[in-house]
Amino acid sequence: MPQDNTLKSNRANSELSGEEWPWSKAAKNLAPGLASLQWSPGPLGRTLSSGPRLDIDALGDQTELVPNAETKLYHRRWFMLFLFSAVSASNAFMWLQYGIISNIFMRFYNIDSLAIDWLSMIYLLTYIPLILPVLWLLDNRGIRDVVLVGSAFNCIGAWIKIGSAGPSLFPVTFFGQFVCSVATVFVLGIPSYLASVWFGEQEVSTACSIGVLGNQLGIAIGFLVPPILVPNVDNMDELAHHISIMFYITAGVATFLFILVVFVFQERPKLPPTQAQATARSIPPEQYSYTASIRRLLRNRPFILLIITYGLNVGCFYAVGTLLNRMIIEHYPGEEVNAGRIGLTIVIAGMVGSLICGVWLDKTKTYKQTTLAVYFMSLVGMIVYAATLSLGHLWVVFITAGSLGFFMTGYLPLGFEFAVELTYPESEGTSSGLLNCSAQVFGIIFTICQGKIIDSFGTLAGNIFLCVFLLIGTIITGLIKSDLRRQTANLLAKATAEGQMSGQDYGATALISQPQTPPSQA
Repeated sequence: MPQDNTLKSNRANSELSGEEWPWSKAAKNLAPGLASLQWSPGPLGRTLSSGPRLDIDALGDQTELVPNAETKLYHRRWFMLFLFSAVSASNAFMWLQYGIISNIFMRFYNIDSLAIDWLSMIYLLTYIPLILPVLWLLDNRGIRDVVLVGSAFNCIGAWIKIGSAGPSLFPVTFFGQFVCSVATVFVLGIPSYLASVWFGEQEVSTACSIGVLGNQLGIAIGFLVPPILVPNVDNMDELAHHISIMFYITAGVATFLFILVVFVFQERPKLPPTQAQATARSIPPEQYSYTASIRRLLRNRPFILLIITYGLNVGCFYAVGTLLNRMIIEHYPGEEVNAGRIGLTIVIAGMVGSLICGVWLDKTKTYKQTTLAVYFMSLVGMIVYAATLSLGHLWVVFITAGSLGFFMTGYLPLGFEFAVELTYPESEGTSSGLLNCSAQVFGIIFTICQGKIIDSFGTLAGNIFLCVFLLIGTIITGLIKSDLRRQTANLLAKATAEGQMSGQDYGATALISQPQTPPSQA
């Protein structure tokens, strides 16, 4: 019998869909769900399915299972992660450096609140048309080139803004912010991809959470530092000097990080960290189609539902972050610094939530249950925040805003990792990119609508508007089918290795050692 570890497609035998492989009793005890594996033709060839179907060869006519592939974890994976996180933090800081002191910049540039809001929303708008080309670049050139280009745009945009520290130079500062927003497209969806490429099975969710934490850290600094660096002074020359100092600091940091990326950041480790990653590497490049991958993702019903729910949740977070200064100043005039501190509280609590959620996922692998619970608590947090904002006690707002941030920001890595599970073996960058695209669309809609509602009816009505959509998102999240394909792939690889070590040819090993024709029907 020829020993061939390649699952070859045979379109001529597509009528044999749903035919079950013979299993021994021992195979059924290997791992939960493995005994229900079925042979069925996928859209591009035969696939193995376990309950919810795992399209192991969905990326081409030949996909290799690599049960005995050597894997290794490199210490430098942590440096790659923290360097990327620093680049993401630098870019996220520049997103909020205007909005959190919006009243000061409105007076400095003599513009209205909508113009200031667009300095934040340009980050969201730019993402939508550019995400597909950037995903193509990620799939064809790799993570190093994408992070390098992103850090370059971040650096260039920061230096452009240095020339905008004058009351008549709003177009210059807007152009600089636009260039920085282009950088966001290159870095925002990277955490899950970087985690899968560099980190092991028991730490991949934690690594993804840390990657997301980088962006949240930048937002936290963006809430805290601008009110300190740019005080609300009356003298315009003095105000221009403070703004210039802030721009020089951000440009210096962005330049330093760009240099580090050029000389230090690496594409991927020599050996894969997991069996699932080894399987993904075994797919021949000529058999991967970027457009076909996008089409498969858009036909994946659980993933489409996740795209919608992720967009609703993160879009609400973007709206709250952009309009926070206006909401706080309306009820607590003159409290610009405390508005920044409340924003900092939201993000710091969210960073803790993100890390806890990542560790929890690595320990339990309960993606659907954890995502639903955190989504529901985001709704509860938003309701409590809306109800207490106008009570007149800032300390209450700090507590309720922190609770909101813990769950709403903690949801970010959950969405990324749940998407990777639902879409394996598609590119992690592609699934994350589509999630973020949805978030940008809803973020623009929610920011504009909530801003108009606040202007016409007050902050309570604006926050109720967001609560309604969080409720819708919670309901839809409950409808998502939990199809954990990456976990199933790792179970298959482990079962294969165990079967080979024991000298038995059953289970997943039997599948890939059988002749390439399906078994005859009984």
